[in-house]
Amino acid sequence: VQLQASGGGLVQPGGSLRLSCAASGSIFSINVMGWYRQAPGKQRELVATVMRAGGINYADALKGRFTISRDNARNTVYLQMNSLKPEDTAVYYCNAMILTTNSEYLEVWGQGTLVTVSS
Repeated sequence: VQLQASGGGLVQPGGSLRLSCAASGSIFSINVMGWYRQAPGKQRELVATVMRAGGINYADALKGRFTISRDNARNTVYLQMNSLKPEDTAVYYCNAMILTTNSEYLEVWGQGTLVTVSS
């Protein structure tokens, strides 16, 4: 079971990016999917999570600018980031709690995708 993230890159302040993260492997179901980020010299922090049934949680500081969504049929989670600021620069990691076809419940992390906000 693995997560593959994509969509990072360089964007100017005020711009937008959309991150995607697809899960693959021996998946029976995925409970929660989410995004975390780690800026240089800082600890990894929550960005947002979304439950299979649709419940969503955001980091308070990011509400209104970031939108998380998921496609259960594609085992994919998205993060739409608008009005980006230089302080949003970080490596963004996707995360999922996955029940495998072998009845294992695993926490899986993606490889991270770098988002750089700079003029």
